[in-house]
Amino acid sequence: MTAPIVIIGGGMAAGNAAVELRESGFDGDVVLFAGESHPPYERPPLSKGYLAGKAEAEDAYLKPSQWYADRDIDVRTGTHVESIHLADKVVHAADGSQAWSRLLIATGAQPRTLPLESTDHMAVVYLRSLDDARRLRERAVAGARLLVVGGGWIGMEVAATARGRGAEVTLVEPAEQPLLNALGPELGRRLADIHRGHGVDLRTSTSVETLRDRHAVLSDGTELEVDTVLVGIGAAPDDALARDAGLDVDNGILVDAGLRTSHADVFAAGDVANHAHPLLDERVRVEHWQNAVSQGKVAAHALLGETVVYDDMPSFFSDQYDLGLEYFGHPGAAGTDSVRIDPGSGDDPNALTAWWFRGETLVAAMHVNEWDRSKELAERVRAGH
Repeated sequence: MTAPIVIIGGGMAAGNAAVELRESGFDGDVVLFAGESHPPYERPPLSKGYLAGKAEAEDAYLKPSQWYADRDIDVRTGTHVESIHLADKVVHAADGSQAWSRLLIATGAQPRTLPLESTDHMAVVYLRSLDDARRLRERAVAGARLLVVGGGWIGMEVAATARGRGAEVTLVEPAEQPLLNALGPELGRRLADIHRGHGVDLRTSTSVETLRDRHAVLSDGTELEVDTVLVGIGAAPDDALARDAGLDVDNGILVDAGLRTSHADVFAAGDVANHAHPLLDERVRVEHWQNAVSQGKVAAHALLGETVVYDDMPSFFSDQYDLGLEYFGHPGAAGTDSVRIDPGSGDDPNALTAWWFRGETLVAAMHVNEWDRSKELAERVRAGH
C-alpha cells in the first residue's frame, strides 16, 4: 500500500496544495498537519477585515472543515510535527508517526521578536495567527492606547485598522520614513502623511527602549502611557524542521524552480521556501498571500510527479484607510536605480502609479487606487519594460 502524501502547514500554501490535489483528480491518501486548532486559513484578514471586526475567523478559512472530510483529506488540526526523518520517510508528531511517499513543507514564517515583556498593565502582542488577531481585536477598540512598533506593511495596516476602530495609535519606526526599504523615501513620506492625517502619532527615526509599568519609553526620552504594544518588525522563515532533518536551508528551505528541496521527494512552498526563480535569475523568498496560494497549487502537481516550473512574478496588496495598494515585481539584491511616480488618472488625489527601474529595465511597479491597471502593470514588469 502506497504511503500518503503528507503536507505540513496550516496556511494558504498548505491548504491550496491539498485542495489542488483533489481537484486535479488525485484519489490517494492525503494527510495535512495543521499546528493550529483551525483548518488552513489566509492571513491578510488578520490585519484587515477580521481585526476591524467586519469578519469572523471562519471567513478566513480556505475551506470549511467538512469540505476536507467529504473528500477524505485527513486534516489534523492542533497537531505539531516534531521531526522529519528523510531516510525512513516518516514524520513524527505529538500523536504518533506518519509515513509519507512525498512530503510538502509549508510551515510559513514566525514574527521577529524584541526583548520586550508584558507588564501588569500593558500587553506585548505579535500578529501571525488567528489567536493573535483575536487577542489584538479585543484590545484595539475605541479609546484604547495602542503602540505599534515597526512601520512595515503589518504595522501600517494595523495602525490604519485600529484608527478605524477608534483606538489611539502611536507608531514608531527607526528609519526616517515608514516602508523605506520597500517603497523609498517619497512614497514612504506620502503614506506617513496620510496616516498622520488620520490621527496616527507616527514617529520616525525612533524606537522603543523599554517598557515600565504603564509606560513605553522611547529612544528620544518620551514616555507614552499605553495599553497594548504591537510588535511588527518582520518575520523569519519557520525552517527549523527542515534544518534538523538535514535539508538544505539558507534563509528558508532551498528549492529549485520546481519547488523541490535537496531531497527528491520533499517539496516546500510559501513563506518558508527560498525559491530559485527562473525569470529573476536569483533566489527569492516571498512572504505574501498570492505567492503562497500560487506556489501551493504548483506544489500539488510536483507532488503528483509532474514536471513543473514556478515562474510567477511576486506581487502583493495592502489596504490602509481608503487606499488600495498593489505591487508587482522584485527589485532583488541589485536593487533599483530610479523610481518614477505618475499621478492617477481620475479625481482621487491619492491615486498614483510608481515604476522602479534598474538601468532601463522595469523591475517593479505599484498602483494606489488604480485597480483597472493591475493587469497592465503585471504584464509590463514581467516583460521588463
